[in-house]
Amino acid sequence: MEKAWILYDVGNSAFILLVSTLLPIYFNAIAQQAGISSTDYLAYWGYATSAVTIIVALLGPVLGTITDFQGFKKPVFMISMLIGVAGCMFLGFTSSWIVFLAVYVIAKCGYSSSLIFYDAMLSDVTSSDRMDEVSSRGFAFGYIGSCIPFVIGLFVVLSGSRFGIGQMAAMTFAFVLSALWWLASTIPLLVSYKQTHYVGVQRQIVRSSFRRLADTMKNIKQEKAVFVFLLAFFCYIDGVYTIIDMATAYGTALGLDTTGLLLALLLTQITAFPSTLIFGRLSGRYPAKRLISICIAAYTFISVFAFTLDSQPKFWILAVCVGMFQGGVQALSRSHFAKIIPPEKSGEYFGIFDICGKGASFLGTMLVSVTSQLTNNINYGVGSLIVLFILGFFLFQKSCKYVE
Repeated sequence: MEKAWILYDVGNSAFILLVSTLLPIYFNAIAQQAGISSTDYLAYWGYATSAVTIIVALLGPVLGTITDFQGFKKPVFMISMLIGVAGCMFLGFTSSWIVFLAVYVIAKCGYSSSLIFYDAMLSDVTSSDRMDEVSSRGFAFGYIGSCIPFVIGLFVVLSGSRFGIGQMAAMTFAFVLSALWWLASTIPLLVSYKQTHYVGVQRQIVRSSFRRLADTMKNIKQEKAVFVFLLAFFCYIDGVYTIIDMATAYGTALGLDTTGLLLALLLTQITAFPSTLIFGRLSGRYPAKRLISICIAAYTFISVFAFTLDSQPKFWILAVCVGMFQGGVQALSRSHFAKIIPPEKSGEYFGIFDICGKGASFLGTMLVSVTSQLTNNINYGVGSLIVLFILGFFLFQKSCKYVE
């Protein structure tokens, strides 16, 4: 089941790469037609991403708790995935910026929700001693695998005019292709997955789920290793996902060349592939907590560098630096959390885990959007993420003391 589980990362990563590249450009085009300024365009994109986090934060923990019951994880996962796939397909057929943002929110909610249940499957598909490596492989092959539909879609977008394909039609093709890639990559997991850790089915499932979730939330402060780690994760992963979600929107708002931005973000994916595999291998020789700390510290310096970003070459440097540490911090954080929670309650705990930033980044995107509008300076907005990384670093160090 490990390979089938890893393959889903290959599929869903195509959507998130789309979100980080072509979607903001498409939205920028229809927003400009509506007379929206570059600053407001970046802010609206951030607000939409933040809305996803609020929705998933409300639904994720409850749905995650329900999926811990025997036989529920696979069907709920499948429904969430299909909502994301359908939304991804429909995005290219919208010409109103408001409708586009609404469909984007629906698609991103489906994507984010599916990741809660997908992450919770980790304890079912592998053993504890292999979690770091399997989690790293998932992200690594997700980065490189997602490049396949992206490169094809990008080629059509950039060269479509030669074949009589308009810009918007080419974008639509890219959205549909990514959706189909996502769907096809999910089939092996749906066929092979078996839920080995679960809670016995009860009569009143929804009521029982709320009761279990309430008990966990009430007692989680006593589980200091889990509680403090979640606080740390809330801070540093919000910064990480904000950079991922808003990278193209940031570069576009700065007025940088669109083709150069897309190629730079493709370079991020390519760089992330070997880097994430290296972190997976290193986890067998060094404690994951040390590797996660290195990644957080690196992102702190990346945020400082964002203050000076004003040219295409600097954006390329930023893209490479992000690629070097992005997969490591994501993969090792996921496997670290899976190790310190009860495996039979993985859906419930990963629902809480998702609130802290896995599906999207509420605090980070709001921080960037508000700071950008208040200062009328986009660099200050992205640079403000340094606060999240510094706070996350110190909280993570504290959480590690409770695990020892």
